[in-house]
Amino acid sequence: MYKRILVPTDGSDITGKAVQTAISLAKVTGASLATVSVKEPFPYSAISEMQPVPPQEFYDAQERIAAERVKAVVNEANAAGLNCDGYTVEALHPWEAILDQAKQQGCDLIVMASHGRRGVTALLLGSETNRVLTHSPLPVLVVK
Repeated sequence: MYKRILVPTDGSDITGKAVQTAISLAKVTGASLATVSVKEPFPYSAISEMQPVPPQEFYDAQERIAAERVKAVVNEANAAGLNCDGYTVEALHPWEAILDQAKQQGCDLIVMASHGRRGVTALLLGSETNRVLTHSPLPVLVVK
């Protein structure tokens, strides 16, 4: 059925549900797992003489946070008896990075969380999950 599943993580509680779903599905189908956390690029438009955080400090913090999120998913998969490859990538648009990572890793399913925005909030803020659904050539399982 599925051979390789990608589960993006942002460290939120709802993402934890998606991780559990991906692990369960991987066990049933014999698929391998991969996870990705997307780092924000440095906001160069905000550079001024009063810049509160130097760029390298910003990059280091983003990498540390993303690596911790990935490690948590990898550890959870390992505890369930599965191997999981973890990646951190920097991107302006997380949905594009998720789709790129799925392609690079040869994934045939993406399992991700819905953050449950509705109405005007969803319309104005948009949703990375919605963008992945809209643009993905792969099946996407959305966990609520």
